[in-house]
Amino acid sequence: MSLFATLVGGLADLLQPLFHASAAAAAIVLFTALVRLLLHPLARAAARGQQARARLQPRIAELRRKHGKSPERFQKAVLELHARENVSPLSGLLPGLLQMPAFFVLYRLFSSTTIGGEDNGLLTHTLFAAPLGGRWADALGQGGPLGAAGLVYLGLFALVAAVAFVGYRNARHLAAAALPGAAGDGEQGPGALAAVGKVMPFMSFLTLITVAVMPLAAALYVVTSTTWSTVERMMLHR
Repeated sequence: MSLFATLVGGLADLLQPLFHASAAAAAIVLFTALVRLLLHPLARAAARGQQARARLQPRIAELRRKHGKSPERFQKAVLELHARENVSPLSGLLPGLLQMPAFFVLYRLFSSTTIGGEDNGLLTHTLFAAPLGGRWADALGQGGPLGAAGLVYLGLFALVAAVAFVGYRNARHLAAAALPGAAGDGEQGPGALAAVGKVMPFMSFLTLITVAVMPLAAALYVVTSTTWSTVERMMLHR
């Protein structure tokens, strides 16, 4: 925690001349971008895996016709096909999973009043008028949704909604491209994989909830990461 606080504080000091009181918020955005940049090779590998899974769809459809009356045999056959073709059905989850430790440390950092036995000075930083350790409920109690802090959250909500809509459209487009003429008919794969495929287009909208209930610093991490993921996915699947 102390090391992480020093890192964020150092980035904030570096950005102070440009962003003044919002330097810590800018440091969180920069830190998130650096994490996602480090994970970009995995994102590229995940995109290649998704394209490979799309190429396997005709063969999976044939397996479904062959083993349609036996879900267990169908699932086994699909997993064996993935293994033969060296395609991991879960490779697309790695970039998200590997950044979770950084997110949890950041969440804890801006939820703790003390670090190493001393007052947490990072809690004094703001994004414009909204404290980085505060939440949407705090803003509502200090001027309402149109108060100074409330307007910061409304701006984030608008940004998240726009990114989520673009992400939803892109995810639906990719799903339709992978399953021409069969979007939503359940032929993505066996069991949980098909369920994940149906839910994924809606995942970006969950960011709206995180912005509302988490400390603003953690919400900034999620918003930045979600925006990065949306743009990255669109570029990798052009």
